Amino acid sequence: MTTRKILVTSALPYANGSIHLGHLVEYIQTDIWVRFQKMQGNEAHYVCADDTHGTPIMLRAEKEGITPEQLIARVWQEHYDDFSEFHVEFDHYGSTNSNETRESAEAIYRTLRDKNLIEVRSIEQYYDPVKNMFLPDRFIKGECPKCGAKDQYGDNCEACGAAYAPTELIAPYSAVSGAKPELRNSDHYFFKLSADSCQQFLRNWTRSGALQTEAANKMQEWLGIEGENKLSDWDISRDAPYFGFEIPDAPGKYFYVWLDAPVGYMGSFKQLCNKLTHPNPPNPPIPPLSGGSQSGRETDTPPLARGGWEGLFDEFWKAGSKTELYHFIGKDILYFHALFWPAMLEHAGFRTPTKLFAHGFLTVNGEKMSKSRGTFITARSYVDHIKNTEYLRYYYAAKLNGSMEDHDHNLDDFVTKVNSDLIGKYINIASRCAGFIAKRFDGKLGNTDTAASAEFQTAFTGGEIARCYENRDFSRALREIMRLADVANQYIAEKKPWELAKQEGKDAELLEVCSTALTLFRDLTRYLKPVLPKLAAQVEAFLNIPPMVWNDKWAALSSGHVINTYQHLATRLDPKLVEAMVAANQESLQPQPQSEQRHAAHQQHTASIEVAQAEKDFEPFISIEDFAKVDLRVAKIVNAEQVEGAAKLLKLTLDIGEGNLRTVFAGIKSAYDPENLKGRLTVMVANLAPRKMKFGLSEGMVLAASGEASGLFILSPDDGAQPGMRIK
Repeated sequence: MTTRKILVTSALPYANGSIHLGHLVEYIQTDIWVRFQKMQGNEAHYVCADDTHGTPIMLRAEKEGITPEQLIARVWQEHYDDFSEFHVEFDHYGSTNSNETRESAEAIYRTLRDKNLIEVRSIEQYYDPVKNMFLPDRFIKGECPKCGAKDQYGDNCEACGAAYAPTELIAPYSAVSGAKPELRNSDHYFFKLSADSCQQFLRNWTRSGALQTEAANKMQEWLGIEGENKLSDWDISRDAPYFGFEIPDAPGKYFYVWLDAPVGYMGSFKQLCNKLTHPNPPNPPIPPLSGGSQSGRETDTPPLARGGWEGLFDEFWKAGSKTELYHFIGKDILYFHALFWPAMLEHAGFRTPTKLFAHGFLTVNGEKMSKSRGTFITARSYVDHIKNTEYLRYYYAAKLNGSMEDHDHNLDDFVTKVNSDLIGKYINIASRCAGFIAKRFDGKLGNTDTAASAEFQTAFTGGEIARCYENRDFSRALREIMRLADVANQYIAEKKPWELAKQEGKDAELLEVCSTALTLFRDLTRYLKPVLPKLAAQVEAFLNIPPMVWNDKWAALSSGHVINTYQHLATRLDPKLVEAMVAANQESLQPQPQSEQRHAAHQQHTASIEVAQAEKDFEPFISIEDFAKVDLRVAKIVNAEQVEGAAKLLKLTLDIGEGNLRTVFAGIKSAYDPENLKGRLTVMVANLAPRKMKFGLSEGMVLAASGEASGLFILSPDDGAQPGMRIK
């Protein structure tokens, strides 16, 4: 088997706030995937870093009376500790405020400049007359010029997704002082994203398979049709005072944080390369505290001495690299990662990402995370109250399917899922059988019932669970694993070892049953190890076996193998712990100062995003007779496919229980990958008059929800509904 060489990153958390449950969706998802790759024997490196530059950092440090370097060092340690609690195992976790990131950012900038892709021009920019500073886009607010939503940031609208210049905002105001900003002229540096070479490259790259289908569709909307130039040049500079890297040969001008933030992937990997080629690296990897400034001064530490790490870095980052590069991100930062970032890399002589893996937002109990309801929960608060962080890893994995769909963390379902799956099905296998081995057979296993383990052998050799992990369809992988757990529990229930233990002459059968059960428990643990690494290590110690990898040939635990005394591996999740966590978050509400608000859309990976909702009147009332005229039916999506030549449509083949399948053309292409729709249940208007369209006859309509916030969501009935059921 050929060993793959893989570099993996997650989006960089901003060094101006705590890690919360919404952030953890991404880092847990990435960690599971990387652990699986390593279990496969692949060379996989997982790097990340704190995103440390920008005006919010500068203003918060100023308010606290400390330097920005002191602030980001403190937050870095908090982030590192939180990730460690949730077993997110980075090969290196660094900081964008490093010499390595500065070096890479400057090199990219100089190459783009030499290729005439950097342009300097004077622009009118908003200036805060109270704070005496030019205002970054994210510190100007006003009404969106496209949809009219209020309190939108100066670079893009979170209600409709439009991008624009801050000068286009209606009724702008400074988010720093509240003052009405003044327009003043300043020279700014632009990356010429509108250049023909960038436009053509992006058209090709976004269709190359590097993006999920729904993400690629969204990119085509932003790029426009062939020959249409919809991308604007990208402003990559900011004026002093600013905490960041000064642009070479441009005193008083600094790289915009969104230029050096993704370059932080490269900087963090450089630090890893240096660590791998030098003995005795520090643990944990404390980031440098220098590197960014408001004054343009030199860093306090000398530049990294170049050494043997260069070859390893080039192997993963230079153009033409045969290695694999994957970015796990939230869908809200697709614009930056699928347009700006690959265009920068391509034209600076570096490789582009193999794939971007975008995920959706997190809601809690079906709603945005809320401080008033106590559902805006930090990583630290979870640890303090529930403690076992692998419960959350398991629950998130059970929700993730590799798509950009949003995910809901229902707190009641969380408790039920953990207790029914992990405790009731999985842990139950060992707890029911291990004691007999210790008490009756001196901890030594016997023969295994090969017929009982047949399904487990098939699952291992068939590779379905491995394929699900590879495709990030963790929810399907866990469903299959829990199906096997049911098989194991059924075997135990049929054999009744507790009754065999009471019968004379049944010791041999009792030993075989318990030995078989523990072999099956070993197999389940192997499959769960990417999700539950700490628990897997405990099981390996209990079973007295070496760390399990994926490519082991299947074999039963051998007869005579000695296991250790069983100790409880996990306990049921008490709902009162969850209730206490929610209550504690409600009790500790404190107003958040403006400087602590998240400054970049790419850090708002959860439903905590502030979306300005326009006030709307309800539609006029209708009678029950009017409603009864609409025949709403549960429909099963038998097939979903692209429609050639259609920008927004998917062709759905639906079963509504009438014997014949129906065809519906639905405008949901930008939101859903057809493959992820197959087999789902949805709601259909069954008595809508058929409509003849360019692409064929549409025989009804599926229902979907949308609003001022971005996103389109088809409706789904609860479990147990059947095709053809009428909704009333």
